[in-house]
Amino acid sequence: MAQKFIKSKNNNRQSEAYGKYFATAVYDEKFITTDQIADFIQQQCSIKKSDIKAALDELGGAMKHFFELGQKIRLDGIGIFKVGFSSIGVTKLEDCSAATITDRRVLFQPETERVVVGQTTNKDGKIVQKYVVAKSLIKDVLFEETHENAMNPKKDNSSAGGGNNQGGNNSGSIPTPPVDEPDYDQPSGD
Repeated sequence: MAQKFIKSKNNNRQSEAYGKYFATAVYDEKFITTDQIADFIQQQCSIKKSDIKAALDELGGAMKHFFELGQKIRLDGIGIFKVGFSSIGVTKLEDCSAATITDRRVLFQPETERVVVGQTTNKDGKIVQKYVVAKSLIKDVLFEETHENAMNPKKDNSSAGGGNNQGGNNSGSIPTPPVDEPDYDQPSGD
C-alpha cells in the first residue's frame, strides 16, 4: 500500500506557481477509527484489543487535562503536541489579554530522526556524513499515482498550489481555513 496522489494543475492566476503541475494527496473518504487502530495494535503485541481501545479512548481526555495545565505532550514515536492560538494585535500593553486570543488549535511537531544518506571527504581528509532529518512516522511511506479522483470528492483544483506552499490547499479533502491574523504562539520554553 502507498499514499495515493493525483497530478493537478495550479489554475490560480495570482500564484507564482500558476500553470505548474503538482502531486496532490488523495485520501480515502473513510477515517481509520479507534477500533481499527486497537485491532491493528492487538495483532502486533500481546495486549487485548479491549484494553488498547480503553487506553486510546482515555488519551483525548488525558491530553486535554495536560493542555489545560499549559503542558506540552511528547508521545514517543509520534511527536509533540501543544496548544497554539492566534491573537488580535492591540496597541497598548494593558489591552493585551486572554480576550484577544482567537483560533485555538493543537500544534503537532512530528518526531524526527537523523538518517545517514552518504558521506564525503573534506579537503583535509576528514570523512563527513551526509544526512537528512526524517519524520519518523512517514519516513518509509511510499507514494503511488492514482487516477481515482473519486477518493477525494471535495477536491478543488482552482487553488491547488502543490508541495511548495505557493498558495492553495494541498491537504486533500480537509480544507484549511484562511487566517487573517498572524500566529502568536506561546513561547515553547525549549
